[in-house]
Amino acid sequence: MGAKEQGANAVEGRWLTLPRTLCFILNGDDVLLMKRAPHKRIFPNRYNGVGGHIERDEDPLTSLRREVVEETGLHVTDARLVAIYNVDAGDTTGITLFVFTAISHEREVVANSEGTLHWIPRREVYATPPSLADVPEPLASLADFEKAARAQMSPMANEYVNGGAGDEHTLRWNLDAYSELKLRSRVLVDVSGVDTSLQLLGRTLAHPILLAPTAYHKLIHPDGEVATAQGAAAARAAMIVSSFATVKIEEVARAASTPLWFQLYVQPDRGFTRALVERAEAAGCAALCLTVDTPVLGARDRETRIGFALPVGLTRANLAGLDGAAATAAHRPPEGAIYSAVLEPRLTWKDVEWLRSIARVPVLLKGVMDQEDAARAVNEGVAGLIVSNHGARNLDTVPATVTALPRVAEVVAGRIPIVLDGGIRRGTDVLKALALGASAVAIGRPYLHGLAVAGPAGVARVVEILRTELEMAMALTGRTSLGAINRTVLWS
Repeated sequence: MGAKEQGANAVEGRWLTLPRTLCFILNGDDVLLMKRAPHKRIFPNRYNGVGGHIERDEDPLTSLRREVVEETGLHVTDARLVAIYNVDAGDTTGITLFVFTAISHEREVVANSEGTLHWIPRREVYATPPSLADVPEPLASLADFEKAARAQMSPMANEYVNGGAGDEHTLRWNLDAYSELKLRSRVLVDVSGVDTSLQLLGRTLAHPILLAPTAYHKLIHPDGEVATAQGAAAARAAMIVSSFATVKIEEVARAASTPLWFQLYVQPDRGFTRALVERAEAAGCAALCLTVDTPVLGARDRETRIGFALPVGLTRANLAGLDGAAATAAHRPPEGAIYSAVLEPRLTWKDVEWLRSIARVPVLLKGVMDQEDAARAVNEGVAGLIVSNHGARNLDTVPATVTALPRVAEVVAGRIPIVLDGGIRRGTDVLKALALGASAVAIGRPYLHGLAVAGPAGVARVVEILRTELEMAMALTGRTSLGAINRTVLWS
């Protein structure tokens, strides 16, 4: 099997069985080596997170170091456990792949005399498109993906991704508010050609479903935001990359073929912030999304209970070099405090003006829920708004985003685009948001669930489900284009 073929299989998650015991994929500048072992010796579930409890007598790193040296002749200068995978081998035992990182500085193909180990160039890995055939069946809805993802993610990743603030009232309202909005069906309308395309910030998009900025994708998939970008490309979805990504924006951009926007947390060091903006622009990001709703974090009880922290080896790659600690420091403040090392509580409208003055791409504000804030944002000259309550992760008991949307849309009055973020789980939800004044919607947790279940292919499938459901809902309400969607879609 050639190096390119192995790279494709590794990225798509069809783990390789080589002649002896080892196989690997490439992650950045590291070699990932995997050892087959009976799956009864470790976690009973397929474990796609970082770390984990290993129920076996021998330390896997000790064993793997020895076998790597014995079987390949490679000198392992450093190694760490990255992830554990259980794979169905078609029998009663299955296999387990212990994935660890062996640091090497070689840039060529590496192999022993029997050809059991190969170096796969990073460009081969990034160029591999996801295949929807890799998505497990039957997963018919976003709710199915969420259920499946809970079994794939580590407990810490589960609590981080799925948790909200406080008693999680707003988290529930974000979902429930859509069920309170009823649709008006129409009949005897020619809907033989339904078109979901739109113009947004000067770009033509195939559909109005964007990937919202979410942090720490390597908690969920070993390729992190690169895998997400591959899935976005397959789904023809624009992607907003988080400042707190675990992959540098330049690497994500190399894996992307659809529009990228960059979500920005302004740092106390404005010089660093400016440099980060310049990096995002140089990487090809078409817009900046300034998060304005997070001077401090909310009461995230689930993260507190699980003791959330970035595992060893994971960093906020875009913040590397910021005072030497911000890339790895906890986003949560110390116990008894409210201020975080990576959030700026002094952010004001003056900073919006400053950012617009240095940016060469459109600037949107993310986290606007109040109509007075929306009106001022338009007057300040921002290019767009993202109506968001931060995934219900900050201030509990604020309204659902779709509840706040009509007030924001009223004062904006079509002067700038509005993206609705929060609670989207069905194509009918997308239709309702568009009817209430949104130009597009953004999803967060659903594509992370897809990433956990099937990597890039899972991300693509989640978006495909939503787009297909949107087309169905448009046809059944007699609308053949996004421009034809307005409040008359809703039952009043």
